Amino acid sequence: MYAMPRLSIFKPEKGNDYKFFDRNIKEMFVVGGTDLNLHKYIGPYKQGDTTKDGPAGPTTPNYASSEINERTIEDLLFLENRNRQYDDDIYTIRGIYNVQDADFNLSQFGMFLQNDTLFLTVHLNDTVERIGRKIMSGDVIEFPHMKDDFSLDASIPIALKRYYVVEDVNRAAEGFSQTWWPHLLRIKLKTLVDSQEFRDIIGDAETTGSLASYMSTFNKEKEINDQIVAQAEADSPKAGFNYKQYYVAPIDERGNIRTDNVNTEEERASSDTPVNAVLDTPASSHYGFYLDGDGVAPNGYPAGFGTSFPASGVDKGDYFLRTDFLPNRLFRYDGLRWVKIEDNVRITKTNTDDRANYKTKFINQSGTTTINGLTVEQRQALTDALKPKADN
Repeated sequence: MYAMPRLSIFKPEKGNDYKFFDRNIKEMFVVGGTDLNLHKYIGPYKQGDTTKDGPAGPTTPNYASSEINERTIEDLLFLENRNRQYDDDIYTIRGIYNVQDADFNLSQFGMFLQNDTLFLTVHLNDTVERIGRKIMSGDVIEFPHMKDDFSLDASIPIALKRYYVVEDVNRAAEGFSQTWWPHLLRIKLKTLVDSQEFRDIIGDAETTGSLASYMSTFNKEKEINDQIVAQAEADSPKAGFNYKQYYVAPIDERGNIRTDNVNTEEERASSDTPVNAVLDTPASSHYGFYLDGDGVAPNGYPAGFGTSFPASGVDKGDYFLRTDFLPNRLFRYDGLRWVKIEDNVRITKTNTDDRANYKTKFINQSGTTTINGLTVEQRQALTDALKPKADN
């Protein structure tokens, strides 16, 4: 007498039933799927003792080549892989997704894509066989059938390609067969943007002829920004107020205009009383303006300049600009001594190295310094200068 075996569609092993279902599901992708070019992420670049973001340290280890793979984390503090390396080979896989319209959300300031996320379905075993592992976050997929052959810019010599970066990978709910084994992967994709992570694929936007130079808006945005800055410099060449085109009368302790002051020729020639540099000097500092000094004598009065005060030929009330001060400092002779009037603190608003004061020279110092035989850049980002140290 023979006992009938228990009926069960599920089997703990991937036998012939599993292979039958898998072949038929794969055939659906071969017949109805589209070709996709996959750029395989293989891990961060080996940075050596000096990384692209600064020297190696406890949070940015100097990994050995044998330790680098797709699971390696480049920056342990921010948990980022900014300098990603992709395989030189491009893998062709088949996938299926729902085509959708790319609409912009115009209900708020700016232009934002509402549906720039795609969900792609691929065959699990087929992709693993082709690329050697499962698809993972960081992989980049190119859609050949989505390239734009008719760019509005006739100077672009290539068709504009469409890239998506993998954000998440899960088993597709519709990919489970009657035997309860999964056969499909559901991949969440986001539109690739021109950023540091994908330089290995699209190149640098500033490099002529690279994919990024044609696809990215970086160069156009930089051009617009430079023109806005140039217009701002033309409209407001220097910081602070420009009042030197007006006549400014000196005032007394109460803020009233003085009529008997050393600025008159008679007073300058006859009086032996020293000049009160604060009260008898028409300058905006009397009115409390902030950072308005430009080192120019008020009311068009002439002033000498140099790195030391003149020893002779000086009249009471004369102005002199000391150019060895940074910023340059304007003095006025009161008959006994040279009294400080103001500093030339009105500087250009553009952050360049030629702004003449100690602060900008200190911040924008572009030279190098040798310390204990090690040559270092004087101008460094705080993230490079203040590296966390291991507390052992």
